[in-house]
Amino acid sequence: MPTRVWDYLPEYESERQDILDAVETVFRSGQLVLGASVRSFEAEFAAYHGVRHCAGVDNGTNAIKLALQALGVGKGDEVVTVSNTAAPTVVAIDAVGATPVFTDVDPRTYLMDVTQVEAAITPRTRCLLPVHLYGQCVDMAPLERLAARHDLVILEDCAQAHGARHHGRRAGSMGHAAAFSFYPTKVLGAYGDGGATITSDDEVDRALRRLRYYGMEQTYYVVETPGHNARLDEVQAEILRRKLTRLDDYVAGRRAVAARYADGLAGTGLVLPETAAGNEHAYYLYVVRHPRRDEIIEALRGHDIHLNISYPWPVHTMSGFAHLDYAPGRLPVTEALAGEIFSLPMYPSLPLGVQEKVIAALHAVCDTTGRDATRRDGTSR
Repeated sequence: MPTRVWDYLPEYESERQDILDAVETVFRSGQLVLGASVRSFEAEFAAYHGVRHCAGVDNGTNAIKLALQALGVGKGDEVVTVSNTAAPTVVAIDAVGATPVFTDVDPRTYLMDVTQVEAAITPRTRCLLPVHLYGQCVDMAPLERLAARHDLVILEDCAQAHGARHHGRRAGSMGHAAAFSFYPTKVLGAYGDGGATITSDDEVDRALRRLRYYGMEQTYYVVETPGHNARLDEVQAEILRRKLTRLDDYVAGRRAVAARYADGLAGTGLVLPETAAGNEHAYYLYVVRHPRRDEIIEALRGHDIHLNISYPWPVHTMSGFAHLDYAPGRLPVTEALAGEIFSLPMYPSLPLGVQEKVIAALHAVCDTTGRDATRRDGTSR
């Protein structure tokens, strides 16, 4: 069988009865939309993060979009974020009529370089949108200080950080609101699409619930503010409820896989993930770096190992965002990473034999003369 970066089937085999029971529970409940399973999941997910509210939505992109709207971000506003992210982060900003403003990323962690954020703030800035990438959190304290000083809101993009902590605080509990995706590959993944926004702000939560349900609050027949049809599916909510009880176990499993990579890949010349101070990494992805990335990926195909790149095209270089007018070289670390990073297989049920195959193949194909070829400052020798 080919080896890929993610496979849900081993997990499904071990959890099959619980997943099927979740489906049966919903189908026999008598309510298939915004019923008991969604309400219970929302309460349990909010409690897990130590916040007051959770609004389940249909996907992670809408979780960001609706959160921005609920926070009052819209046409004419600017949102400071990063280009080294999945495109949906920026698509959601564009969808509310706001303009994304990019900072570069830290060359060691690949997260938002918070030292650049203040210079990016203008009178039009309304929101700071840090992306907790690959399973660990952005340094939030400087952003919290900037938000207070400039009267800004913080929306955390937690699509890749379920279960991660930053100085003891869970990802998603540090901003005015936080958006999550439950796409199947995620640390907490559904069996289809799903998302949620969490907050401790009562008014933001009320706005979210209106926005996900056409703009209706009191009755199905009265639109108070034009909204969307963006409800979390009842079946996915019940599956997520069951899986939420195992989330910490999933994270522990991912950390065990990461530890085996760290031990097994010594001497390959790959730059391995670095955990920032104060972070507890959830390892949504295991992203490594090498200046001969493309050659390595191609050689691994000969071993029937097929890897991903997260992300080969920074958002500011995509034709859909050419109007933002970011000249080549303006985000040098982001652009350098795009040519060198790639992701190894990472999921808690990754069979040991498969991981050992990947490690052995990487030792075989990595050019031994290229060891340590990438400096920690983000440049190549």
